[in-house]
Amino acid sequence: MDDIKGIRTVILNQGTPEELREKVRHYFHQTFAIEEKLYELIAHEEGFYLRPDPLRHPLVFYLGHTTVFYINKLHMAHIINSRINPEYESMFAIGVDEMSWDDLNETHYNWPTIPEVRAYRDKVRGLVDELISNLHVPETGITWDSPWWAIMMGIEHQRIHLETSSVLIRQLPLEEVRQLEFWSICTESGDAPVNELLDVPGAEIVLGKSWDDPLYGWDNEYGSKRIQVDGFKASRLLVSNKEYLAFVEAGGYGRKEYWSEEGWAWRNYRLSEHPRFWQSDEDGNWMLRTIASLIPMPWNHPVEVNYLEAKAFCNWKALCTGKAIRMPTEAEWYCLRDAHINSDQPYWDKAPGNINLEHYASTCPVNKFSFGDFYDLIGNVWQWTETPISAFPGFKVHPYYDDFTVPTFDTRHNLIKGGSFISTGNEAIRSARYAFRRHFFQHAGFRYVESTNPISSESSPYENDPEILPWCALNWEESPWGDNFHTSLIWKLLPYLDQVKHDSALSIGCKTGRSAFELAKYFAKVSGLDSTTRLIRLASQMKDEGFIRYYNVEEGDIFATAEKSLADYGLEATADRCEFWQADSANLPAKFSAYDFILAENVLERSANPVRFLEAIHSRLNPGAVLVIADAYNWKDELTPAANRLGGYRKDGEPQRSFQGLADILEQHFELLAPPFDLLQGLRHSARSWELKQVQVSVWKLKL
Repeated sequence: MDDIKGIRTVILNQGTPEELREKVRHYFHQTFAIEEKLYELIAHEEGFYLRPDPLRHPLVFYLGHTTVFYINKLHMAHIINSRINPEYESMFAIGVDEMSWDDLNETHYNWPTIPEVRAYRDKVRGLVDELISNLHVPETGITWDSPWWAIMMGIEHQRIHLETSSVLIRQLPLEEVRQLEFWSICTESGDAPVNELLDVPGAEIVLGKSWDDPLYGWDNEYGSKRIQVDGFKASRLLVSNKEYLAFVEAGGYGRKEYWSEEGWAWRNYRLSEHPRFWQSDEDGNWMLRTIASLIPMPWNHPVEVNYLEAKAFCNWKALCTGKAIRMPTEAEWYCLRDAHINSDQPYWDKAPGNINLEHYASTCPVNKFSFGDFYDLIGNVWQWTETPISAFPGFKVHPYYDDFTVPTFDTRHNLIKGGSFISTGNEAIRSARYAFRRHFFQHAGFRYVESTNPISSESSPYENDPEILPWCALNWEESPWGDNFHTSLIWKLLPYLDQVKHDSALSIGCKTGRSAFELAKYFAKVSGLDSTTRLIRLASQMKDEGFIRYYNVEEGDIFATAEKSLADYGLEATADRCEFWQADSANLPAKFSAYDFILAENVLERSANPVRFLEAIHSRLNPGAVLVIADAYNWKDELTPAANRLGGYRKDGEPQRSFQGLADILEQHFELLAPPFDLLQGLRHSARSWELKQVQVSVWKLKL
């Protein structure tokens, strides 16, 4: 089984189409196999249902999540048109990064048994293998625009969770895990070498990868940015457990002056007095928890801490030495790496550092892998940087995965660089850019630098995504004809609101939240759903902070800034009655049920399966509840396959209108309360360019 270790990411433009097909197949199955080996570390099935981190799901979620991801992305890409298990593909879809729309309420989940999840995993594995056999491979290789990208996305996503799940297993009680030979750890231990600062010459660094790069990449890796980095000093070694012990023994965890405001709040919340993976035995000796073992402290291994702890150490060291000590920026890390490493993961003969599972399944001494005068420039542990993740010029999201990076462009997620001992696939290449919240635990440590170079933050407080801006304007601005679509819609619906209880409402296709906030004037609780995380992020910001900011395109490259607040519209009192979630309208989780009123805006025309949505929506309503459909039926191939559309074609030789298709389905459970009416909806593209729709609104009451 050792051949499943050390597998490199696929070079996507190398070999004949058939050779490339078999390389992807091999990579897929080896990825599946090594993830299965990881979960063998859990000694009892009960361990899968424990939550090792209160801000994460139990491990059963992640066992299902990586395979559900394949189905959801393949379905989104229209490579497959049917699901294996819709319930699983909703339950295991979302909830891994502490976003406000992640649902960690265990009462909302009825987790299946582990054999049931494994049976599902086998079905997915077989389906993807069949797709690999049958999909056409272009002569030019696999690119961002190829259907194969969805398969590569699933594989690389699975490899990310190989690492993140190992961190969660590391936090399970020791009696719930078992050490296996396959995951053997480094037993070399001893006194830590003394660290020192060495000069690093400045250089011009080019960040970002080109669109024709032959290696798979996540959206945030693409684009291009040049940065002139001035010279600085960097620590020869990663900070070892021994070096960090001095901070602990100096009372570092109890001294507020060493911590950032965020760090001190975290420290007091967790009541931390030492790194998360340090433990002491009954005699007071320090021990280290590895993924599945507890061992005497290897003082010469790198310390593993979150950003907040690393920052506190640097602040302490700066005060002790009088030097400008901090962690490197992303550009400084590249400056140091590129001066000493000219190879990348799929091209090297043997990993030059403790990375890609080519050496150990744990950390090793900080002076084992040298790169000139420095050590561990890649591998051993991830290295925290001072840089919050942001987009390079030229950034765009991939349509299959719009929420991979954009939710992290919030200045709260800092980049980690270099990979760890268990970083494989895309994680182990030069261009990899992963960012986590600063209190997040990963197999991550740090090196420090001495530098007075400024730290810049590239995050813009204004939303500028051209796919999102029209919906911002639709939600929060008046149209050229003098009204706002949402206020006009709610006003026309007032007679029907009087016919229902005012306990709960659901706004599907809520975009940045305007209709949900408007409905909250009449209902005690309103849930807003949208499939696009970039929109839910703004709705959540409006709820939590009371305002959003975005750009409006005026003309060409001329932009105007816009700031909209709930107070502007008299909606500030509604925020506490609203909640926002990301969800697929055609495959809603079971928790979205028992509503008195549902409003579905532009849902049908943007759904991959509007028929499925309409057939199931009655089960989400209380008796006597009202459903409102507002849609223009503007069908597009990239969103809704022709076979799933409600109309716009001839049936038995006669025109089939979309409303007739809608009515044929809904009349089984609903009665139409009045003839449908039309409402103009304008999407703003620039000051003088609007996309105008005539939305048809129909109101339906659930039959008793």
